Amino acid sequence: MKHVTIRDLSAACGLSVSTVSKALNGYSDISDETRQAVISAAAELGYFPNATARALKTSRSHNLGVLFVDEYQSGLTHPFFASLLNAFKMEAESRGYDITFISSNLGASAMSYLSHCRYRNVDGVCLACVDFSSPGIRELVESAIPCVTIDHVFNRWPSILSDNVGGMQHLTDYVISRGHRHIAFVHGQRNSSVTEKRITGFYRSLENAGVSCADIIVKEGVYVDPTAAYRVTNEMLDLKDPPTCIMLPDDHAYIGAMEAAMQRGLHIGKDISFTGFDGISFSQRLHPRLTSIRQDTDAIGREAALRLIECVERPNTAGSETRLIPCALLQGETVADLNAT
Repeated sequence: MKHVTIRDLSAACGLSVSTVSKALNGYSDISDETRQAVISAAAELGYFPNATARALKTSRSHNLGVLFVDEYQSGLTHPFFASLLNAFKMEAESRGYDITFISSNLGASAMSYLSHCRYRNVDGVCLACVDFSSPGIRELVESAIPCVTIDHVFNRWPSILSDNVGGMQHLTDYVISRGHRHIAFVHGQRNSSVTEKRITGFYRSLENAGVSCADIIVKEGVYVDPTAAYRVTNEMLDLKDPPTCIMLPDDHAYIGAMEAAMQRGLHIGKDISFTGFDGISFSQRLHPRLTSIRQDTDAIGREAALRLIECVERPNTAGSETRLIPCALLQGETVADLNAT
């Protein structure tokens, strides 16, 4: 079988070799229509670029690292991060890049994140769900390897942020609009900038609505832990004057909160109200359907890939801007309307 060259592909597309090369390598000065036409022709002809030759020619490996360290060991089973990283992967691959996961070991040998990145010869790294204050992360972001961070800002590199302040404020505004004043807010661990931003949004909403903090319960909880949510929900419901609405740290918490309420014979959305955060698909399939904030994981992932590739291909003009991705309210069925009673 004849080996298909880039010149064969160029002739089949009726385009110059340089245009075909740019289309395959994801250059921004090539239209999406042209890029898709070249990719389709390449698939039809069975053309595959030689990765080694391309790396020698461009001084790039076309390989992006993803550093994702989940302290709960949920890995890619976590719906929020799985969706986000899938969007990142799809956008990167559409522009000719492969993905490599970066860790602090290689087989049985321990190594720094920076050493692993150099060993894998990645062009850049996306950092998500990591301890951004750890020495290993600091070493990596202070190196020459381009980085993009998700939900954390380093002044040197681009960052992609979900609007946690605005999202939490929007959610709290909705709860207050339904007549709730005795509210419990169970937030996640305070070692996270995401948590701090949500706390800020919560208090901004209270202040704007003139709700007294004397009627508010704020308690630290745990992300991605239905068992902890079950426990803290029972604590809230055992109070002499329990809150009318419990705002949970995330959608996973609703599983534990729902169990605690149902064991007491309480009707969710009538006797007790709950909200979540993330808007992951399973929470919208439970009954009652959870009121939550949907984070746009697709937009976050795609934007992270685009900004990282920009840093790799155009380092002098890429900049270190912060991109804020809007959230959306999912009204659900779990917040009672106290105004109607």
